[in-house]
Amino acid sequence: MAVKWKVKTFLLLTLLGMTLPSVLCDDEEVTISEEPVESEDGDDFEVVYVSPKPLPSAYLMETFDDDSAFEKLWVRSQAKKEGVDEDIAKYDGVWAVEAQERLALSGDQGLVLKSKAKHAAISAPLKKPFVFSSKPFVVQYEVNLQNGQECGGAYIKLLSAQEGRVDLNNFHDKTPYTIMFGPDKCGNEFKLHFIFRHVNPLNGEIEEKHAKRPRDKIEEPFKDKKPHLYTLILRPDNSYEILLDHEVVNSGNLLDDFTPPVNPPKEIDDPDDFMPEDWDEREKIPDPEAVKPDDWDEEAPMQIPDPEAVKPRGWLDSEPEMIPDPAAEKPEDWDDEMDGEWEAPLINNPICTEVPGCGEWKPPMIDNPDYKGKWRPEMIDNPNYRGKWKPRKIHNPDYYEDLEPFKMTSIDAVGIELWSMSDNIYFDNIIVTDTVADAVQFAQETFDLKVMKMEKGQGGLIQRIISYSNKHPWLYAVYTLLVAIPVVLIFACCCAESKDSKDEKEAALRKKTDEPADDDPVPEGAEDGNDDKEAGDDEGAAGLSEGEKDGDDERDEGEDEEDAEDDEEDKSEKEDTHNRTSPRLRKSRKD
Repeated sequence: MAVKWKVKTFLLLTLLGMTLPSVLCDDEEVTISEEPVESEDGDDFEVVYVSPKPLPSAYLMETFDDDSAFEKLWVRSQAKKEGVDEDIAKYDGVWAVEAQERLALSGDQGLVLKSKAKHAAISAPLKKPFVFSSKPFVVQYEVNLQNGQECGGAYIKLLSAQEGRVDLNNFHDKTPYTIMFGPDKCGNEFKLHFIFRHVNPLNGEIEEKHAKRPRDKIEEPFKDKKPHLYTLILRPDNSYEILLDHEVVNSGNLLDDFTPPVNPPKEIDDPDDFMPEDWDEREKIPDPEAVKPDDWDEEAPMQIPDPEAVKPRGWLDSEPEMIPDPAAEKPEDWDDEMDGEWEAPLINNPICTEVPGCGEWKPPMIDNPDYKGKWRPEMIDNPNYRGKWKPRKIHNPDYYEDLEPFKMTSIDAVGIELWSMSDNIYFDNIIVTDTVADAVQFAQETFDLKVMKMEKGQGGLIQRIISYSNKHPWLYAVYTLLVAIPVVLIFACCCAESKDSKDEKEAALRKKTDEPADDDPVPEGAEDGNDDKEAGDDEGAAGLSEGEKDGDDERDEGEDEEDAEDDEEDKSEKEDTHNRTSPRLRKSRKD
């Protein structure tokens, strides 16, 4: 019964271990509206992609699937970058609309930066300016660093509205923007920018505010050469969320989580306040009454030659450790005037290998027992200590309180302005909207299909389990338990089966030989035989003791008595065996 229970437990845990990762992964997946279609051979499945229909509430929704529509909407910059050499000032980076290089969906295209180490800028206007009022602001787009990223960005700029529309032909690095959002990397520094330009309500000055660093790691998109989805959500209550592939990697509040903060401090240090000359900030001072001991020698060296060292016997003081190589020859093209006097290279003196050493012998250095170093007086509490001085606080003349930083400068266009050391940077599926549901739906119809295509081409469920487990490392502890528990149960089952098998073999052996067992009932008469045996043993022992005490003659007599008792003991054992024999065997013997 116990074995069956263990087997059931083992099967249950095994089933749980196989289903747990897939259940967890399924809980996090976004529902895909398009279904995979079975191909004619019935073995393969193709993810069908259809270019999404425009969403009425979207300010910009770009899939780059229509070449003619792209050429009409998007504008390549003709500007020149200021403050750089003329030969690199022009925005002459090459843009193209094409499918991604690996695992592309049929009919899907994106915007690709084909060149590297060149300035590139391209932009597109919104259907109408986005005004920050009572609705959220949502921007979302895909990036695939198809060749990885050495140094450069893949961020976008949401250009500020101006009087009239923004001149996109003159779009450059100093064109005013309201928000900059997206990945950036140089060296080992990985960033996911969220920067907004805040307008000072007192003087109209503009200052960039940088969001805190993401709490999760964001290095993988720079290395894996796969498409990734970046989403920024701003809400009228000043909260924000940054999502990477549908997962929140950064969140916070515009008032609390930006550097420098939106609102300046109410009080600042008085710039005209200075520390008094008699202000003593030293907490400890040297003891003025301390005196250096007379035997303190500051000139004593830290190490001295070992006075007990003796030069080893056979040491050759006159032999140098290195000698010119006798086999070396002066090169034929050596010019003494140009190259100087030629000297053969030095090699180890072969004579020194057969003796303790060569050259001038010096005793080894040891620590100097008299070394004390530079004397310094003991430190004591400063009686004049007044603490760390701080300037007094005054009211900040530049103080203001903006409780609605969400109400930023309106946005008129989306621009991509880059300089990168990597090429083939793929942008796709850009949307600007005031509804989070629009961005989710758009991702379901585009990015999520690409994920399905990648999972299908890279192991499907197994790859999903691995990816999900890497994001949630605690699952590896669960997997370890799921492996360890069945192993323990299997070991226990094997031990139980081994014990049962041993018991069965012993029972079969008793049945075959009819040998008495420990738990067999004792027949009448057997107890008397055992008593006689014990009595005989006692008498024999007593006889032996008396024989030893009385001498050789008595010892012989004791031995005779012992022989008689042994015969009686043998007789008792036979009777005992007869009495404990099974009734069937005894009857057969009588017959």
